[in-house]
This record gives sequence, structure tokens and C-alpha cells, in this order.
Amino acid sequence: MTRKLRLGGNIDHVATVRNARGGARPDPLRAARAAAEGGADGITAHLREDRRHITDADIHGLTELLNGMGLPLNLEMAATAEMRAIALRHRPHAVCIVPERREERTTEGGLEVAREENRLAHFIAPLAEAGCRVSIFIAADRRQIEAAHRIGAAVVELHTGAYCDAHAEGRFAERDTELDRLRDMSAFAHSLGLEVHAGHGLTYDTVAPVAAFPEVVELNIGHYLIGEAIFVGLDASIREMRRLMDNARQ
Repeated sequence: MTRKLRLGGNIDHVATVRNARGGARPDPLRAARAAAEGGADGITAHLREDRRHITDADIHGLTELLNGMGLPLNLEMAATAEMRAIALRHRPHAVCIVPERREERTTEGGLEVAREENRLAHFIAPLAEAGCRVSIFIAADRRQIEAAHRIGAAVVELHTGAYCDAHAEGRFAERDTELDRLRDMSAFAHSLGLEVHAGHGLTYDTVAPVAAFPEVVELNIGHYLIGEAIFVGLDASIREMRRLMDNARQ
């Protein structure tokens, strides 16, 4: 029997809309409940240094809410002392280390692990000791995967942005090349004993080929689902993504 593919619903951009005007609405915690009802297997949230969307209070509330629901929280964060202290205080199920630049609109590319092996190995050790499942967000690149394995990460999340961008811009030969790279590197990471996740930019049009990779066990998807929710509701947008993912595994 094919293993069910997990869907991590990223609710960051519910907070983006809230923060655009201030106040308390729309509420990311309400979005987390709706995502779970729609078929998400867990919730992902990125606490950025500049708090442009998710805030410290959101992480506190999500931790309590999801613990009560029996659902995992995947906390995305940069490799900084401040963020590690927050993670150690809340002890989410998973911590995904991502690159972060203040001027970027969204996460651009994967983390450079190979050049920072020693620092990152020391950074993630206390998180793993505290019981957090440590994931590293990286490009589908053999060198980066090998480095993530050496530093002791349990999971790699492969960046699907280049594949999705090529599809959206009609660069189909490049899209297919990127998809082949993702397929090959998913298999390579799995062969090293790493759990393989994928995400960034996935849509209804691009999710199925990635969801079909047998080594991938989780997709983290956010911005597209929140955008679709404006028109059909969050429950419906997640149910459709769940349907496409499940069909790809049949």
C-alpha cells in the first residue's frame, strides 16, 4: 500500500493580511483549525526576524491549539540565537531551518549548508536534544543534501520554487529539467536515510508530479492555498490540494 503523503498547511499569509491593517483579524489560529478540518496533517508557520506576518503571540497560540488537537507544528525559522531560544521554549514537533534575508519577499532558494556545516551542526544539536525534529530547507543539490546528512538533520525539505516558476513562465524544458533534479535528489536523500519533504510555490497545476515521488512524505504549501481561499474558502482549497496529492499517489 502506498504511504499517504502528508500536507503541511502554511498559514503565514493569513497573518500577512491581518498585519496589513493591524488588529486581530483574520486570525491565524482560526485558519489553523480550518486547515485541519480541510485535511491538512499539520501546520507550518515561519517566524521571521522582522515579524512581517507570524508573530511570537501566534506561535504561542498555535502551540497550545495544536497540542490540544494532536497536530504537529512545523516552525520555520532562520539559524539565529533568538529563533533557537524561541523554539526551545515552545518545543514544536518540527523545526525547519531556512535562509532569511530581510529584503526578500519570500524565501529565495535553499540554505547554504555545505559552507556552514560546523556552525549549523552546533546550532541544531540543542533542538534535536530537546525533541524537535530538525529539517533543513535546501535546493535539490547533492552537495547540500550530503552536508545536511553530515550535520545530523533528520529531514530535508527540497525547494520546489525553480520548478514552479519555470512552469508558470512557460519554460517547459527548464521545468522538466528541474523536475528531474527534484526526483533524483529525493531518491538520493532517501538513500542516505533522510526523511524527504518538499515545498515552495506549489499549485494545483504543479503539485501532482512532485506528490508522485515515492520518497517524499510531506509537502508544505501555503501562499497558493491562502490565495485560493479568498475565492472558495480555506477548507475547500485544502480539500482540492489534498485530492490532487492523493490521486498522484494512486
